Amino acid sequence: MPIDSGQTDGAGPRVRADIGQRDRANPAVPGGGPAALSTRDLKLGFGTNTVLTDVTIDFQPGKITALLGPTGSGKSTLLRTLNRMNDKVSGYRRQGDVTLDGQSIWSPAIQPMALRRKVGMLFQRPNPFPMSVMDNVVVGVRAYQRVPRGKLREIAEQRLRAVGLWDAVSGRLGDSPFRLSGGQQQLLCLARALAVNPGVLLLDEPTSSLDPVTAESIEQLIRDLAPGLTVVIVTHNLSQARRVAQHSVFLNRGRLVEQGDTNQIFDNPAEAETAQYVGGRFG
Repeated sequence: MPIDSGQTDGAGPRVRADIGQRDRANPAVPGGGPAALSTRDLKLGFGTNTVLTDVTIDFQPGKITALLGPTGSGKSTLLRTLNRMNDKVSGYRRQGDVTLDGQSIWSPAIQPMALRRKVGMLFQRPNPFPMSVMDNVVVGVRAYQRVPRGKLREIAEQRLRAVGLWDAVSGRLGDSPFRLSGGQQQLLCLARALAVNPGVLLLDEPTSSLDPVTAESIEQLIRDLAPGLTVVIVTHNLSQARRVAQHSVFLNRGRLVEQGDTNQIFDNPAEAETAQYVGGRFG
């Protein structure tokens, strides 16, 4: 049975607008502000199938970038490559590079788990861990360093308040997250991603399975994350992209067709393909 917070799925007006104050909010884990993330001549594929070719993007630090395109255009493959989630997928191959603050994410000096603390990810469907609500929030912090239990609770409260979930779960921190509604579980996973103070947050259609009220609240939260974070969001919802993103990238048939200011992409696209897509004429 979902926990009743008095507002739909625990979201709503309690969502905080101060998440960008990352270092002061959580000094237990180092944080250095929004990270600079770039791809250079990136070619991605699985087996003999090439998914994307020659993708070069500079994701603007402290800004929100939307990845747009029809199903099968490579958006999620690109997103998962940005924090090496594809590395162990059978047949995965890549050429080119991704850099984080000027360093290749495939550098021997960077371990995948350390990278994923800097480049967090929220998936299309919530994926809470089979542990308590509180432990879900602080699992990454605990893995990063030894932190006193009292400090862990403080971090959990900070992040749960930040995503508007605290009032719903403050008396149930020891409960299973699977007693939460779907929207609350997604907010919990977002609190978990934020707890380790990432410099980049990757969002793979984060509101596609949520009701409109919760989706609206999460959109507001995404807007609040910048400029404290660099945010990259995959969305099929063109209205959502226009509402939340400052920069947009349009992918189609394995190619990067166009990128630029979101208003320009929607109002004055340079490519006919882009105009057709944002105009709803294909995809």
